Amino acid sequence: MSAPATTRNQAESPSGPADPSLPTNLRRNAALVPTDTAAGRSLAAVIAILTFLAGLCAGAAEIVATNAGQWQGDVAQEVTIQVRPGPGRDVDADVARAETIAKSEPGIAEARVFSKAEAERLLEPWLGSGLDLSDLPVPRLIALKLADSRSADLKRLRTRLTEALPGVASLDDHALWLQRLSTAANAFVGIGVGMVILVLVATGLAVTFATRGAMAGNREVVEVLHFVGADDDYIARAFQRRFFGLGLRGGAIGAGLAILAFAVAGLLARAARSGPAGQEVEALFGAFQVGLRGYASVILIGVIASLVTGVVSRITVRRFLS
Repeated sequence: MSAPATTRNQAESPSGPADPSLPTNLRRNAALVPTDTAAGRSLAAVIAILTFLAGLCAGAAEIVATNAGQWQGDVAQEVTIQVRPGPGRDVDADVARAETIAKSEPGIAEARVFSKAEAERLLEPWLGSGLDLSDLPVPRLIALKLADSRSADLKRLRTRLTEALPGVASLDDHALWLQRLSTAANAFVGIGVGMVILVLVATGLAVTFATRGAMAGNREVVEVLHFVGADDDYIARAFQRRFFGLGLRGGAIGAGLAILAFAVAGLLARAARSGPAGQEVEALFGAFQVGLRGYASVILIGVIASLVTGVVSRITVRRFLS
């Protein structure tokens, strides 16, 4: 025997008004799946925290990738000639000759010769200041700025330097350093992506347990819905809407907090950049700038978190009902 259509329609409406003809103790004024409960608020808070952490990981990976790309671009536009002093040789003459050879090559936009005092100051971070290095054979450096890395024939320049100044001049194109920088940056970005994936997996697990708890707490309601003819898809959609709303709320809060954290950190970094310490930090780690792509990735994580919440809740309900 099936229930009347009006009773079925009222039961299938999660937020519809209760039938006034029913006794007070049989009326259900709440939604099919309550949205404002302690468990729901706790789940939204967990999703917000996880989204916040995932957003921080994604933003940090974006900062590293951006700065690494800028460093690689800057370093790729410069090469260095090292002129080593030798017994019986005039190092200033060797430096001048190496500079002349470099300037004659196409694609070299600028050549800057480091004086002996400047070369010695480059050793202070390792040897300390106040040392007398006048008796040491400190190599002289020539920094070359490339107009276009594709037009400069560094192989020919290296050959000419070796032929003109054998055992004295050498060319360093920083290829090994660039390779190590690229490897380190890719590893950091990979770790960031892995952390984001782990956070999303943790979000799915939290939603799974919360959905099972909600199903257990609403077992009687589910049985009544089955009795009046509601199918599993309808019940799954009801729970999916509820948990998608919680995920959307938590994802929006977490993503918003992550964006706010990056914005505040960027303002503090720009304020500290005016001092010498801030300039040293920027020179070492690069500018603290997330960029539009970083903010978009944080927002995307919030959206993905809400979608994961809805999909996982639906799958969990279907498995529970089956």
